[in-house]
Amino acid sequence: MFPREEQMTGKSATKLKLGEAVSKGTVNNETLGYFIGRVYLFLTQLGIDKDRLRFRQHLPNEMAHYAADCWDAEIECSYGWIECVGIADRSAYDLRAHSKLIITPSKKEIGLAFKGNQKMILQALEALSKTEALDMKAALESKGEVDFKVCTLGKDVTIKKSMVSISLEKKKEHGRKFTPSVIEPSFGIGRIIYCLFEHCYYQRPGKTEDEQLNVFGFPPLVAPIKCTVFPLVKIEKFDIVAKKISKALTAAGISHIIDITGTSIGKRYARTDEIGVPLAITVDSTTSVTVRDRDSKDQVRVEVDEVASVVKEVTDGQSTWADIMWRYPAHTAAATDEE
Repeated sequence: MFPREEQMTGKSATKLKLGEAVSKGTVNNETLGYFIGRVYLFLTQLGIDKDRLRFRQHLPNEMAHYAADCWDAEIECSYGWIECVGIADRSAYDLRAHSKLIITPSKKEIGLAFKGNQKMILQALEALSKTEALDMKAALESKGEVDFKVCTLGKDVTIKKSMVSISLEKKKEHGRKFTPSVIEPSFGIGRIIYCLFEHCYYQRPGKTEDEQLNVFGFPPLVAPIKCTVFPLVKIEKFDIVAKKISKALTAAGISHIIDITGTSIGKRYARTDEIGVPLAITVDSTTSVTVRDRDSKDQVRVEVDEVASVVKEVTDGQSTWADIMWRYPAHTAAATDEE
């Protein structure tokens, strides 16, 4: 977090617990703190690096007139720190009713003066805003009459003091007073997506010293394509198993692609790593398959009938890859990635 005091004294952002920030008054109230926490969880689960994310408090000269407090979620990218989410507390508005404006037209006086236009003039008077009504009240008290534009008539009419009574009635309040917390989060979706691409992209060594493989490390929860299915060789029984798995993945609502090209399995892995697919299923048997994790490149062996549920657990965030590694036997076929 980057409170205004640290900014004004030239200090840097520091790690601070939200509960502590609220209790010390750095964050205006618990509701604002709750939304800051929710934004933090949203961005980090999306794939934003938590070490390149900060919440900066608005300086006094940046505060909107309606805001009691305001924080920006800023993400560091190649352009520096950019604002991606604004979280404003609009509680500077006092929403309690302290007075009530009462407009009482004299139907008799208006009817005698304007006859058939009485209804339209009454409606126009009753529709006056507080500011307009108070201006009319001041003019009537000082001059005794005022020119009043009636839009439905398309002209001005003269309203006299005897035709309308305008008063501001003060209301006495009893009981506990409080100002409600009105929080306005505002998300810059395009900026968040741009930063997500930067934060998720990395390179890892290829087969040769000079080769670098591009990888987009989208978290399983947000990856557009959740997994790929690779029949290992062009054998009909493996293709049948691949189609069975594809049908199970579709039924589970998991986005996936089947790659039946003749390219080596290592190149197919590299191709899907490059577009951010977190899991790859390799069909090399009719009873069990291997499931590979994009980031660690570790593989486990899973029964064909269980593979869709395993993928769904990981991509829905119910289990981590470490959980899966603990439950299923590791696949240790030699140099599969390097073929």
